[in-house]
Amino acid sequence: MTLPLTLPSMDILLLAGRAVFLVFSFIVAAIAFTAWRRAAQTQTQHVLAHTDLVLQRLAELEARVDATKLSVSQLGDRVDRPGQQAAPSSGAPGYQIAIRLARTGASREELMTGCGLTQSEAELVQRLHGPTFSGLRHEFVTPAAPTANTR
Repeated sequence: MTLPLTLPSMDILLLAGRAVFLVFSFIVAAIAFTAWRRAAQTQTQHVLAHTDLVLQRLAELEARVDATKLSVSQLGDRVDRPGQQAAPSSGAPGYQIAIRLARTGASREELMTGCGLTQSEAELVQRLHGPTFSGLRHEFVTPAAPTANTR
């Protein structure tokens, strides 16, 4: 006895097709959700790494700001107490007087004797602050050392 092969009815075929479509849709949705989740995790790790870098740089900047605050407060203390800083320099040569004398045309020897400057200091003050000749500052030329002939 052989059973005749009967074709399933159209309703059963449509029901089976819907079931296959739903299973396929759930599989695609699961794969898409998994990919989205991995991408979100990767992006979160990237953002956390970037945030750590920003926090590290911020800590470095805070340290630099603290060091700058300390320097500024020390400079403020120096400005508030100018008498204490000026006392050690009272024994220094009278540069201000030498500058005034050089502007009036004083010679190098006058600067050396009157203000206690060395020869090179007097020449420098005279070059920087001395009178100008025809729009140009007077340049002192140092004599060249004599050379020995080796014949």
